[in-house]
Amino acid sequence: MIKEIQKDKLKIQVLNDRKLLGARAAEAVYKQITELLDKEPYINIIFAAAPSQNEFLAALIEKNIDWARINAFHMDEYIGLNADAPQGFGNFLKAGLFDKVNFRSVNYINGNAADVEQECLRYEGLLMEFPPHIVCMGIGENTHIAFNDPHVAYFNDKKRVKIVDLDEECRQQQVNDGCFSSITKVPKFAITLTIPTLFSGKYLFCMVPGEKKARAVHHTIVQEVTEKYPSTILRKHENAIMFTDAQSSVFL
Repeated sequence: MIKEIQKDKLKIQVLNDRKLLGARAAEAVYKQITELLDKEPYINIIFAAAPSQNEFLAALIEKNIDWARINAFHMDEYIGLNADAPQGFGNFLKAGLFDKVNFRSVNYINGNAADVEQECLRYEGLLMEFPPHIVCMGIGENTHIAFNDPHVAYFNDKKRVKIVDLDEECRQQQVNDGCFSSITKVPKFAITLTIPTLFSGKYLFCMVPGEKKARAVHHTIVQEVTEKYPSTILRKHENAIMFTDAQSSVFL
């Protein structure tokens, strides 16, 4: 580890590279899972789907975890993407995690539901029944968390799950990440868990590698806590930790 800093309540660890970041984050999540399973019959975890999570997810599945006592959720999904498209966040997690271990349950958001408002309510009901113990997340280039881009990010959102339109920077990030060949291919709408839903997790683990995330990390730590920079809210959580690497922390 290069260094460890703290801003308000948020702890930040800076690792040398993405692989070490993933390993350190996976170890931290593993320890928290183990501690919770010593007290609870089962736990609920929300996972982010993005290339920034690859090293973390790869390291996590190597841990000796009682997956059969974990209910899995994801935090956002495109609306209208082909059901089998690899860019779909449910499909991404299915390939990288959900199909690799034996969860108690895996709960997908259906971005192709006939009634997407009803789908939001359905998923909201699941999250009320199985409130999150752990949230494993990232931060977007525009500081969004899940698909709460600045123009639709509300710290006191009354909804738990909602439909959002994606801003241009968010959609361009999907191209930058290599998920789509051009911005015209990126859906304009999505279903997302809201900020209060993410924030309701007892423990938040945020993995943010790569030079393209450097300004977002800087804004998260330096800017005032404001919906203009949604990820700044992480500084108010009682149990949140962010893992960065040498590239994403250059401005710290």
